[in-house]
Amino acid sequence: MTVMNRILLADDDIELCDMLREYLQAEGFQVEAVHDGDAALQQAGTNDHELLVLDVMMPERNGFDVLRELRKHSQMPVLMLTARDEDIDSIVGLELGADDYVTKPCNPRVLVARIRATLRRAHMMAEDGSGPGSPEVLTLDDLQMHTGSRNVALNGQAVAMTSTEYSVLEVLLREAGHVVSKADLSERALGRKLTRYDRSLDMHLSSLRRKLGPLPNGAERIKTVRGVGYQYTSP
Repeated sequence: MTVMNRILLADDDIELCDMLREYLQAEGFQVEAVHDGDAALQQAGTNDHELLVLDVMMPERNGFDVLRELRKHSQMPVLMLTARDEDIDSIVGLELGADDYVTKPCNPRVLVARIRATLRRAHMMAEDGSGPGSPEVLTLDDLQMHTGSRNVALNGQAVAMTSTEYSVLEVLLREAGHVVSKADLSERALGRKLTRYDRSLDMHLSSLRRKLGPLPNGAERIKTVRGVGYQYTSP
């Protein structure tokens, strides 16, 4: 029997919700829709869903407030729906801990692709690494990454990360000391080709820098090599 991924869709546009729910269900997802921020936060707290598709503009609480509150106790994958002409919405959403975003009006096929990529990353984080040869520990200076449980520790203290942040960091750690191009990082960590105006990688890296800080010697941990890509500084 095929297991259907359970999606929570939060948007006050009821007509759009109905259309997206019908499309997502045809693609094999089980979808529950809510239409205000309070309901979104309440349903997200029940642990009955594997991913939240969250619109920015909603009554009661807006999407940012919902995400901010949710991230206090949950790393549930969140995909934001943002206005096409409001680039700042996607930036703020990613800074608050969203895993990805899609601009509105959204192409349902793009939405499905982003949902599946986000779920793949989240499911990898949920695995216990019990398969043969799968557990591995990557250690650089004060940072440890357990690839089986997909946990990260800094100076022995656990660091909470979204599935996307973890995937970005893992690629950089495996290539420590080498520059990883933005295009390569996007395909390996996000599961999609880099597009011209996509700021998501920049935002995820900004979040990683904020959570991890500099190296013990004060040097920059993750460098931006202008016009090329990013580099995790090798000890």
